[in-house]
Amino acid sequence: MKKIIIMISDRGSNMLAIAENVKTGNLIDVCKITYVFSNNLEAVGLQKAAELGIPTNAITSKGKKKKNYNAKLLSWLRRENPDFIILAGYMKILSPEIIREFHKRIINIHPADTSLHQGLHGYDWAWENKLQDTKITVHYVDEGLDTGKVIGKKVVNISDCKTIEEVEQVGLKIEHKFYSECIFKILTAKDGKAQRINTNIE
Repeated sequence: MKKIIIMISDRGSNMLAIAENVKTGNLIDVCKITYVFSNNLEAVGLQKAAELGIPTNAITSKGKKKKNYNAKLLSWLRRENPDFIILAGYMKILSPEIIREFHKRIINIHPADTSLHQGLHGYDWAWENKLQDTKITVHYVDEGLDTGKVIGKKVVNISDCKTIEEVEQVGLKIEHKFYSECIFKILTAKDGKAQRINTNIE
């Protein structure tokens, strides 16, 4: 069974969806969440994880120099040595040292097609550009900004959405299912290489 650490910065809705799938869904006997980590001591998701009996840890990034924060984070990750690190709304950019240490072991979910939009506010970008559909991308983390190798993409139909809030609600509902599907593919790949997940299945 693989050991995973989930990293969040606030509410942790994707973390909760993954935790539910570890308990009763497609990730049963596939992985164990050894920690939920946050750079924000007041992250709502930390309390929610603790209520589920999941160990938590936090190293505040507020007021700290990037170098010092990332050095502490790397030291802790080395001690815990997870098989995979799952970013689920973690809003800090990981240092090159962390990415190299855990090469092909850090996974992120991005609320847009990474070939079209990188960085924050993926759903806002789709809404402002009046897209009929957008995509959610799950990818490995490399040293660029949302430039890592794609694990899977999922189409999100937003043609009926009337507000940006509706776009986010539709997108998150799909994220919560799709992320665990991608994690399952990666963690159960027999040859160490998961096949890319079909981008057209909704």
